[in-house]
Amino acid sequence: MTDTRPNLIMIMTDHWRGDCLSRLGHPVAETPHLDGMSTQGVTFTNGFTPCASCIAARRSLMTGMRPTSHGMLGYQDGRPWPYKHTLAGELARAGYQTINVGKTHFHPARLHLGFEELIVPDDYDEWIDKQTGLVCARRAHGVHANSWMARPSHLPECQQEETWLTNQAMERLNKRDPERPFFLCLSFNGPHPPWCPPQYFFDLFMGKDIPEPTVGEWARHYAEDASYPMGVNDWRGKLSPELNHRARAGYFAYLAYIDSQIGRFMEFLGRSGLMTDTMLLFTADHGEMLGDHHLWRKVSACDPSARIPFMIRPPHGWNVPRNREDDSLVGLEDIMPTFLDTAGVDIPNTVEGRNLVPLLRGEITGVRTHYHHEHSPCYIGENAYQSITSKEWKYVWNPIDGSELLFDRANDILEVCDLVPEAEYADVLAEYRALLARELQGRPEKLSDGETLTTGDVPVWRAPRKNVQ
Repeated sequence: MTDTRPNLIMIMTDHWRGDCLSRLGHPVAETPHLDGMSTQGVTFTNGFTPCASCIAARRSLMTGMRPTSHGMLGYQDGRPWPYKHTLAGELARAGYQTINVGKTHFHPARLHLGFEELIVPDDYDEWIDKQTGLVCARRAHGVHANSWMARPSHLPECQQEETWLTNQAMERLNKRDPERPFFLCLSFNGPHPPWCPPQYFFDLFMGKDIPEPTVGEWARHYAEDASYPMGVNDWRGKLSPELNHRARAGYFAYLAYIDSQIGRFMEFLGRSGLMTDTMLLFTADHGEMLGDHHLWRKVSACDPSARIPFMIRPPHGWNVPRNREDDSLVGLEDIMPTFLDTAGVDIPNTVEGRNLVPLLRGEITGVRTHYHHEHSPCYIGENAYQSITSKEWKYVWNPIDGSELLFDRANDILEVCDLVPEAEYADVLAEYRALLARELQGRPEKLSDGETLTTGDVPVWRAPRKNVQ
């Protein structure tokens, strides 16, 4: 007998900024296929990553836990994933086919973590090397994987990784067991650097008028502290207008290319009759600073790094309000409980994320009043943050040196003006310090007694809480 539970599809990206959807009015981003998907669901405008780098964010997504519980508080590869309950694992135990196509960042690289089928970027590397006769053909453009440099790809569009992954996802669904529902994770590497999109997209955006990066007065020191001439992998510093334009054009071109592949995939789902009974979710592990505030890459509490796209299209059978934007504060840890509830699967008590199904159905108006996100030191020893973000305000505290930032998100979404020095915002500053102090109370780093914040060391990795293994 056919299992009629909804199918689940998560389209995952890496380094995709939360503001970079043309639906949201971005002046450069072109995402017509994602915009089309958004008309059938909900676009959350306050989606955040709990930890703005790849591995920690993906641990939260796959376990439904916050960084302090799953143990990864920053970026470090080569650590185990010793979790009893995972998104794919719970769905597989409940009878779902579970398929991953693309980037995982699990360790070891082919760890399945509950996925019955696993295709990873190494499989693409093997394929493209055979097509071209080159060794390491994917990297033959010469641009480093964390560089702010950009150029057109040396490969034709039909041989690029995102095209290949989309092909693989369609092939796996064509060969699925039609009697069972499935969970598919289609996980693109892009727009993680290198920003080497197909020539067509690169040329299209190089000719566009692209605004210069936003820089607040509070961030001037990132340019002053940088070394010059800048290395191609430097994470801070001031680029020339020409290099800034090329980098930003490459980034937006990459987004448009991925959007075109998502369009191919969505068309396939429609032809295959899979759109009706399927929930789709689009998101990213974190954003990209893209030169804003003289910063590149991630690991920043600023919105370009910490805010992510978060779009859900419920199955057609759900009688829910559609084609809408919702400013509720949501995060990657909310995906696991939302998917499990949609599938009718019990949510393990290790999960700390919020189930968004009642929000999608219009039964509630929000799931939290503020969102806590964090990152341990990265790039340099004093580069770390603990942050409390609400719809109205963002407070950022550096646990290493005690420095603070306060932004009025309601009126300064670009985070240009730091309000910490302004006396008229002293009460807001005190309120958000207190919120963070309560959030950090009882943690092993001893950063708070519940009332006062105290600087100290924050490890990148520590063992997960005992009750999650």
